[in-house]
This record gives sequence, C-alpha cells and structure tokens, in this order.
Amino acid sequence: MTEAKLFTPLKAGALSLRNRVVMAPLTRNRARPADDAPGDLAVEYYRQRASAGLIISEGTQISPMGKGYALTPGIHSAAQIDGWSRITEAVHAEGGAIVAQIWHVGRISHTSLLPDGAQPVGPSALTAEARTFDGEKFQPVSAPRALDIGGIGRVLANYHHAAMNARSAGFDGVEIHAANGYLIEQFLRASANERTDAYGGSVENRTRFLEEVVATVSEAIGADRVGVRLSPFSHANGVEIEGAEELYARAIERIDAYGLAYLHMIEGETGGARTYPDPEAIARLRSLFKGVYIANNGYDRRMAIDAVESGAADAVAFGRLFISNPDLVERLRRDAPLNEPDRDTFYGGGAGGYTDYPSLPEAAPV
Repeated sequence: MTEAKLFTPLKAGALSLRNRVVMAPLTRNRARPADDAPGDLAVEYYRQRASAGLIISEGTQISPMGKGYALTPGIHSAAQIDGWSRITEAVHAEGGAIVAQIWHVGRISHTSLLPDGAQPVGPSALTAEARTFDGEKFQPVSAPRALDIGGIGRVLANYHHAAMNARSAGFDGVEIHAANGYLIEQFLRASANERTDAYGGSVENRTRFLEEVVATVSEAIGADRVGVRLSPFSHANGVEIEGAEELYARAIERIDAYGLAYLHMIEGETGGARTYPDPEAIARLRSLFKGVYIANNGYDRRMAIDAVESGAADAVAFGRLFISNPDLVERLRRDAPLNEPDRDTFYGGGAGGYTDYPSLPEAAPV
C-alpha cells in the first residue's frame, strides 16, 4: 500500500524534513530560573520528539526585554546558547531537524519580569486585555510604553543577533514568531497600533516592521533557513481581527518576496475554533505564499493526511498531541492509540507530564 504523503520527505528551503509531521512551538515554562537557559530535562524532552519532520522550539526570547512569561528560555546569552546546543546536538543525533522560534512578546509582559522593573514595549502605549505568568500566579500585563524609532532599530538588531545565536547553537534555522498578539502582530493590528509615523496607519505601514524583521533575520542566516508564523484570524492576547484578510494578504506578499523556507499559519483561533470570516479565506491567503506552507490548529490524523494529499498544506504542525506522544509520527503512521495530555502539567514543573509520556513498544498491537 502506498504510504500517505504526510509521512514522506519534504524540502523547505535549506531544511530537509524526513516527514511532514511538524512539532509546533510549545511553551512549557521549564527553563532554569537563574539564567533562562534550557536544562537537562529539555534535552531529553526534545530528543524524545526528534522523529518529527521538523521541531519548532518553544518561544525563545531575543533579549531580556522580549520576555513575557516566567521560566521561558532565551537565545541572547552564552549560557542559553550552550543549553540549546546540547538540545540541537541530541535532536541531530536522532536524525531530526530543529529550528528556534525567536520571540519578542512586546506588551504581553509584566514589570516584574523585565530588567530593573522596566515597562514592556509595544508599537503604542496601549495596554492589552491579557494576562501573564510571573512565576507564582497569572496576573494582568503591565502598561507598555511606545517604542521610538531608535528603539525599533535596537529590536531589529536583537532579532539579527538572536538568529545568529541560533545558528551558533546548532539550530537548522529559525521561525519568526509573528503571531498570537506578540510584538510583530502588535505592529500589524490597528487595535494595538495607533502610530502616525511610517509604522502605523495604513496596511503598508503596519506591515513594515514584519518585513524589516524578515529582512534582517534573512540577512543574518539566509532566507532559506527562515520561517514565519502568522495567526490572521486569532484574537489571542487582546488583538482585533477587523480587516484581517486585506492586512495579511499584504503581509504575506511582502515576506514571500524573500524566498523563505516556509510559512506556518494558525488557521482560526489560537488553540481554539477553526473559524474565519469566510471559509475560503485561508486558501486565498495560502495561495499568496509560493513556498512551503505548514498548517496548524486542531488537526487530527485524517485531516492532516487529507490536507497534504490535496495540496491544501505541505506539512501539518501538531501541538498538544506532541506533548503527550513523543512518538507521534509513528502513532499517526500506524493509526495507533494516542496518549491523552495532562493539562495540569503543561506549564512549569519537572519531568512529570514532560518527559514521562510512554512511547509505543516496537511490536505494539494496533
């Protein structure tokens, strides 16, 4: 019997995927509190999941000011680069591929998480209707200050440096996190961006920062090692989606020109319903990107197989299922039972709910 295309290799720019089952970025809040570096448990966690065609790392802050949640890792210090190097080495030893999702949360942060109690930054001084985790509890985010032009330049330099650090740590590439209401999407959305300069107002201006991030990261490591994650129809972290298709059509046109490795799209609400203003909206946006398209949000085995067979997607990213099934690729290939994830251990903690989910025995009946 012919193997489903989902389980066949794929070339995405300079990235070689041995199958089209992608591990989505998953914040797990288990970095070392002293230095925001991934530790020994993270090495085992990622190694266990190396059979994915591509692992996209958890969100990894590009600078101390990019941090929005306690116990999340960075890629801006020597200790962090060393921690990630051990992870990429373990994944590569298992034959896997891994990219770093580079992340600046913008206004989705709290003063207690930032250097010297600094205010979070964003395109405008507009406080989000959102909460963050400070290491002990969830609480409302702090009021941000608006970035000036010099500040935007410094953030762009941080993206450039983070991409180079990721390559130094052995990552095969990077994914630019431009989704879920974080800094880049804050520039995109009129509900978070009231600027009157070249970064605000029109769709052309609001998509400028995204393109500048893509340009500087591509210059750092090569566009064929860069992916971008977008969430056009998600209200995550307090953004509104009015005019989303027009906005994201222009955003995709601008980044497509760089010849990126892939576009990773959240189809609908982040971690929620697959709903859009128009049922054909995702297909229209997807058609504007000429490279590899990774679909994400609520896919099961049959949906994923059908999407790749039909050409609606080139690969499919799975999140929660990879938390509880380190051998998800094999389980999907064999249509084997899946472990149920324990939501109580998603964020923070130790090995429980992180590295202790069982894999299938070699000869497990299905």
